[in-house]
Amino acid sequence: MNLSVIQMVSQDDVLANLQQARNLLESAAEQGASLAVLPENFAAMGRRDYRQIGREEAMGHGPILPWLKQAARDLKLWIVAGTIPLPAAGHPDAKPNACSLLIDADGELAARYDKLHLFDVDVADSRGRYRESDDYEFGSKVVVADTPVGRLGLTVCYDLRFPELYSALREAGAQLISAPSAFTAVTGAAHWQVLIRARAIETQCYVLAAAQGGLHPGGRETHGHSAIVDPWGRICLSQAQGSEALVAPLDVAEQALIRQQMPVMRHKRFFAAAEPRLPGLE
Repeated sequence: MNLSVIQMVSQDDVLANLQQARNLLESAAEQGASLAVLPENFAAMGRRDYRQIGREEAMGHGPILPWLKQAARDLKLWIVAGTIPLPAAGHPDAKPNACSLLIDADGELAARYDKLHLFDVDVADSRGRYRESDDYEFGSKVVVADTPVGRLGLTVCYDLRFPELYSALREAGAQLISAPSAFTAVTGAAHWQVLIRARAIETQCYVLAAAQGGLHPGGRETHGHSAIVDPWGRICLSQAQGSEALVAPLDVAEQALIRQQMPVMRHKRFFAAAEPRLPGLE
């Protein structure tokens, strides 16, 4: 069984991004991937009309969801759809979530994860100030789903800085964790590799870190360095910049041996809460 992470340099043209993503997914499928992870904001970067995009998708008028389901069916591929703006079900006019969808090989929705931690941060780059909560609503649930390659926990980008989420995913049985991302060039150079390796080491999971890697509208620059990280924290494959489909084999036997020889879950003295504790949530 093979895993794939897709690196892109998405722009503000949704249809052009979808065509680029289709080409990369086809490459992953041709290399034998069973599951592929697209990066955060794969369908649009540099847009400020995320609420309108989300409304159109929720009402069935947008291009992204039909494209995604068709790609999964055509390629017989499970796809983690990075993130797209999507409001809560039944509320098309609401502020959207940064939503990561898991689509099965029949084109059906297998799981939905709404990004828990939003990037409201000041960064020493050309943009300077990031406030995701201006455009997106906070998620509220930890999500793990069964796939043909194992039990998958879903996360997004800034989540990587919150190890308690990854601990909760491991406790829920995760064997793999997806981390579609769009790390800035500044924060990525400082922290990206150490974070994705640390999350793999502490959970003894494969971390599928699909990133944006290049220049985007408005002068935004992303770090790239997409990677597949194994449960021992080794980087199996990585791509510095530009677009690429990385594919690496899943070694279930080695993962089981790592967990047997270093049984960290049995040694734990502290445990994550079953649900995140966020302001405004019971």
